[in-house]
Amino acid sequence: MYKKLLPALLLSNLMFLPAVQAAIEKVEPESVTQSTQDHIQVVNINSASVEQLSLLRGIGDSKAKAIVDYRKTHGKFDSINQLSNVKGIGDKLIEQNKAVLSL
Repeated sequence: MYKKLLPALLLSNLMFLPAVQAAIEKVEPESVTQSTQDHIQVVNINSASVEQLSLLRGIGDSKAKAIVDYRKTHGKFDSINQLSNVKGIGDKLIEQNKAVLSL
């Protein structure tokens, strides 16, 4: 009887894996591995939406909104390091996301 249930249990667990992974990223951004970040598409900081920016490591909705607001006020970013001019964004956060950021 258990042998018949095993494939169904394994399949049901795999279906929830993306939701669990997304929850972990939102709650504990520092614990996200580099391999997880490799799956994130490149984010253009000059055109990305709040939703797209909030997918980056350590950047939630409020920091993403601050980036968009800064961009509206000051114009496009000339370099990725210019993100440090946004309140709440430091060099460490930029370094963690540098591989997936573009202009």
